[in-house]
Amino acid sequence: MTAINGLPAHVLLVHMIVVLAPLTALLEIACAVWPRARRGLLVWLALILASAMTVLTPITADAGEWLYNLRPNPGPGLREHAELGGTMIYISIALLIAALVLVGLHRIERRSTSRPQVAGVAVAVVVIAVGIATIVQTYRIGDTGAQSVWGNEIAHLKQASAK
Repeated sequence: MTAINGLPAHVLLVHMIVVLAPLTALLEIACAVWPRARRGLLVWLALILASAMTVLTPITADAGEWLYNLRPNPGPGLREHAELGGTMIYISIALLIAALVLVGLHRIERRSTSRPQVAGVAVAVVVIAVGIATIVQTYRIGDTGAQSVWGNEIAHLKQASAK
């Protein structure tokens, strides 16, 4: 998928990633540190969102690669964005694995009368690390992409409006 309604698909799809990735990360962190959230439906919502992220990420990356290849000589900012964007699939997979682990912990807690404290703490540490990495990397990828497209544009617009 390269274009949607005449617009580059990457430009549209990336907005879903920018919203879903941090939202999924925060939801997973909440489920990891708040057992009551994990016992409810939120753990299943986290799994659904993480699954959607895992499907959406390569589609968005492919659309971005198509857009990147349209440039005869991409600048350093765009090259950095493309390199960072290539890491997003690993982030998406980590989010999916974290969600699956949370679902597993949820199922263990439902079947057991005692709460597995060590497992809960270990899962929380890993999920928090994945969540923070997701938020940071999503920001880095988005910032380099926005800078490569809009970095000089505002200055040009200000100069044009001043004339």
